[in-house]
Amino acid sequence: MADFSFDMVVIGGGAAGLTSSIWSAQLGSKTLLIEKEEKLGGDCLHYGCIPSKSLIKSANVYHLMKQVQQYGLPKVPIEPVDFPKVRDRIQGIIAGIQKHDSPEAFKKQYNIETRFGSPRFLDSRTLECNGAKITAKKIILATGSSARILPIEGLKDVPFITNVEIFLLDKLPASLIVLGGGPIGMEMAQSFSRLGSKVTVIEFADCILPKEDPDVSSYVHELLAKEGIEFFVQAKAQKVCKAGEGIEVTMEYQGNMKKVLAQRLLVATGRQPNVAGLDLEKAGVQYAPQGITVNRNLQTTAKNIYACGDCKGGFLFTHVAEYDARIAALNAKLPWPLLKTDYTAVPWCTFTDPEVACVGLNETMAQQAGIQYKVYKYDFAHLDRALAEGATQGFIKLLTDIKRKIIGAQIVGLHAGELIHEWVAAIHAKVDIGKIEKAMHVYPTLAQINKKVSGTYLAAQSPLIKIATYLLK
Repeated sequence: MADFSFDMVVIGGGAAGLTSSIWSAQLGSKTLLIEKEEKLGGDCLHYGCIPSKSLIKSANVYHLMKQVQQYGLPKVPIEPVDFPKVRDRIQGIIAGIQKHDSPEAFKKQYNIETRFGSPRFLDSRTLECNGAKITAKKIILATGSSARILPIEGLKDVPFITNVEIFLLDKLPASLIVLGGGPIGMEMAQSFSRLGSKVTVIEFADCILPKEDPDVSSYVHELLAKEGIEFFVQAKAQKVCKAGEGIEVTMEYQGNMKKVLAQRLLVATGRQPNVAGLDLEKAGVQYAPQGITVNRNLQTTAKNIYACGDCKGGFLFTHVAEYDARIAALNAKLPWPLLKTDYTAVPWCTFTDPEVACVGLNETMAQQAGIQYKVYKYDFAHLDRALAEGATQGFIKLLTDIKRKIIGAQIVGLHAGELIHEWVAAIHAKVDIGKIEKAMHVYPTLAQINKKVSGTYLAAQSPLIKIATYLLK
């Protein structure tokens, strides 16, 4: 039997890597975690989920301070935002979380060894890192993703920023161009607009949030436009250059060339898997621009090597990375891989205000799949708690197939990211919609919208239910 340095080597110290290394160690494997940066936590902790939600909270509070009269409260003077203080708050939150994700904590709690460096494969069981050779029985790739930079003329010659730099700015930009209308772009656009920046969004697709249904996208677009954000959709950035103290973007828009100038440029045009520098070819691991090739067991084309999280493409969410990591670690430990991934009930949320949360199929996906469906909607404006909160914007939309099975749900509204989980469980467990309606929901809560839309569904099913619904109003 071969003598390996470690039973398991995990490459990447983000959400997928931390989770898979913990699972591996708890399953009894001698585990090594390798991270290229001098800190654990990955993109989500340092440049993604945590700092963005921290920024969003500061921006939302500042926005709410300007709305106090709507709540019957006296108007108060509002000072301009001191962005370094906002930045310091964000970094403080990151530092607090990182204490739990330190090499010392991992060694003490799980007996996981951590090394920092950029490993590369020599073969499918041998790595070189910092001049040392490491052999492993099994290896998990969890290298994550990074900002995708489009080949736009002049872009690399200007000091643009990505999600890495935006949370470390020394001051609030007076104006900001956001290149990309996806979730990252929209969250940052609204936050910086609310903090005081003049924000312009340039999106190549025919709508913002292009993965959402048109009614969801247009609803959010209209709300953000009312807050003062300027949008150019179906616009293609052609050239970027410095212009005095700012940056100028030339775009093709409605058949003409148009120029937009701002102090800062945020590039939020998607993500790409981190595979460069690993020498995956020497390990026999196949990959494409979309990510590392895996089967449903998360095995790569080298059977002792697994991949999980963003580096394999697909759903680029932290919760999916953690889901993958468990499956990869368990399959790597078992005599043969038994567990398979199932992404039919993957939820996601864009943390704008209002939030946009989804699970399962939306209308666009159902149409593309050739699935016949029905839609049931309910507005937050009819919900008592939403009225009390002064947050009546938004709606819930439920999709069923012709057999009345739930196939998807979309929520636009306050705390949509929390409310969607009832539908995650319902789709995952194949729960009948009638059971959601029959289950008691605390009054008055926003969660009652799930009960209300279930009632809308039931009322549409039979005349008797329609009569009973009418009498019980």
